[in-house]
Amino acid sequence: MKHSCILFCFYAFFMLCISQSKAQPYTVSSPDKSIAVQIETGGQLKYSVSFAGNQVIQPSNLGFSFRDEPDLQKDMQIFQVDNTSHRETWTPVVKSKHARVADRYNELVLTAQESSGARRRVDLVFRAYDDGVAFRYKLYRSERAGNRLLTRELTSFNIPGNPTAWVVEYGGYASSQESEFKEKPLDYLTEKTIAGLPFLMKYSDSCWIAITEAEIDNYSAFYIGTNGEKNHLTTKLAPLPGEDEQGVKVRFADRIQTPWRVIMIGDSPGKLIESEIVQNLNPPCAIDDPSWIKPGMSAWDHWWSGEVKMEMPVIKEYIDFASEMGWPYMLVDWQWYGQFNRPEADICTPAKQLNMPEILAYAKSKNVRIWLWLYSTDVNRNNAFQKAFPLYKKWGIAGVKIDFMDRDDQEMVNWYRDIIRCAADNHLLVDFHGAYKPDGIIRTYPNMITREGVMGNEYYKFGNRMSPEHNVKLAYTRMLAGQMDYTPGGFNNVTAEEFKPQKPALVANTRAAELAKFVVYESPYTVVCEHPKFILGQAGADFLKIVPTVWDNIKFLGGTPDKYVAIAKQSGDEWFIGVLNNSVEKEISLKLDFLPAGKYELTVWEDAKDANKNPKNIKKTLLKVEAGKVIKVKMAKAGGYVAHIKPVKL
Repeated sequence: MKHSCILFCFYAFFMLCISQSKAQPYTVSSPDKSIAVQIETGGQLKYSVSFAGNQVIQPSNLGFSFRDEPDLQKDMQIFQVDNTSHRETWTPVVKSKHARVADRYNELVLTAQESSGARRRVDLVFRAYDDGVAFRYKLYRSERAGNRLLTRELTSFNIPGNPTAWVVEYGGYASSQESEFKEKPLDYLTEKTIAGLPFLMKYSDSCWIAITEAEIDNYSAFYIGTNGEKNHLTTKLAPLPGEDEQGVKVRFADRIQTPWRVIMIGDSPGKLIESEIVQNLNPPCAIDDPSWIKPGMSAWDHWWSGEVKMEMPVIKEYIDFASEMGWPYMLVDWQWYGQFNRPEADICTPAKQLNMPEILAYAKSKNVRIWLWLYSTDVNRNNAFQKAFPLYKKWGIAGVKIDFMDRDDQEMVNWYRDIIRCAADNHLLVDFHGAYKPDGIIRTYPNMITREGVMGNEYYKFGNRMSPEHNVKLAYTRMLAGQMDYTPGGFNNVTAEEFKPQKPALVANTRAAELAKFVVYESPYTVVCEHPKFILGQAGADFLKIVPTVWDNIKFLGGTPDKYVAIAKQSGDEWFIGVLNNSVEKEISLKLDFLPAGKYELTVWEDAKDANKNPKNIKKTLLKVEAGKVIKVKMAKAGGYVAHIKPVKL
């Protein structure tokens, strides 16, 4: 009996040791040790994140809810742990920010399984970068054949304190994702909130966080709300069509990976702007020979001016415009194939008043290539794109702009990928409008060259929602996700007092600010909104002839979301500076310490002295400067500044 008692005590102690061992936290740190993720596995899975020794995400839940299954969250045991490190520098096909991208992280993979019941398995992958953290799940088949029905992702973000947040709400899960990011205390969010991504937060002057996602594939996109407790942010997945918020979000019969849940972290908001973490989380280029992919500027025969008609002379006028400006593209917009979004709409047959062979021949004679606008339902009906895209390749079309999807549920996410792959097979670039946010897919499919999902220049036509504050905030919020087809270039610049929605459209910022959008905003395919007659021969048009749309490097020079943004971008041995101001006139200092040692020629387009009253007026100046020097920049209300920097040849 005594021996039995001893054996029992030893067994109990042994099992306790095993239990404690299994419950141990696991940690992975960034290469520079500034960021760390800790995962708790004591039955319920939780994670936390620290930056510079301070916890920026407190212990937060991981897991899932399903229909006809218990929640997958508790009673989890880790039975395999893998640690790896990755150090790579890769070359993007389309250089949105950098000619060479450093991809450096430490990775922890935990394989977990329920210790009882159905013993379901889930893999968790955590990566720690120097500029943030990312994690994703891998789910497997259930014991029953057929679809598993995922109703909630239980991932949460437990935020300490009550930091300032920049919140965008689209009014639901189905939208074109075009609205303002509003500065709010984090406790503004409730369980009813459906906030879009990226979700920016300021913890302090030296700690900035943004939540977004990367590599969305066969899964629903996510939004942010709370669980009813202040600052306990929750993951809200877009429901499948026909389902409500309590219904099914994702269906899968085989193993599935979630998108990466991304937490961008930096000691300034500029670190987030410079970050490449979203692209790094996507697979390498899947196109065998992407040499046909060419970024560039485009003219656009849109309704911006209020005078555009779908007629041959108008299309030729815009082709001439692109040619005169040295731009490679011209976008033929809606009604080129007649009435759209109708059962009889045919995206393979031009409207009767158009001669497509003549348009294409004329464009070729001007060294310009054509893009075509398409309504999404017309693309999808009877798999029309599978017939149209090979035809467009035969015609020599450069790309397609597809509009009005207005969803990011699992079915729409998969539709995007079908379209992108078919377009790639037929050497077509893609620009999605009425679109959801980017997720870094441009690395894998660089023909997915830009997309909208932004309240851009077209909103000057609709009402008075556009503001210089909105334009500044976009650089710190929406643009963190990636490429942004804002369609800059409005040259009918007026003051806020003079502004009113009208045709031709007015823009309530200075001409210099409008030029700055071409540097600040990221869009390798940049579509210029304005009518040729308002740009040709006008002040600042010369800048639009030389500004690139892709870049070898990016440097944040200063600003905050509530004041201004200043960015420098490199192209070869030249640099461009763009500064966007809010509604308060100001003077700032910019240090040229990003330049290699030497002397430079600086060509400046800036607000004229009277720009507060006459916002079209800009002053062009040629200066000589040295690397490391400080320059003063004065900006009008709703003003801006651009500069082109070239090394002085000795």
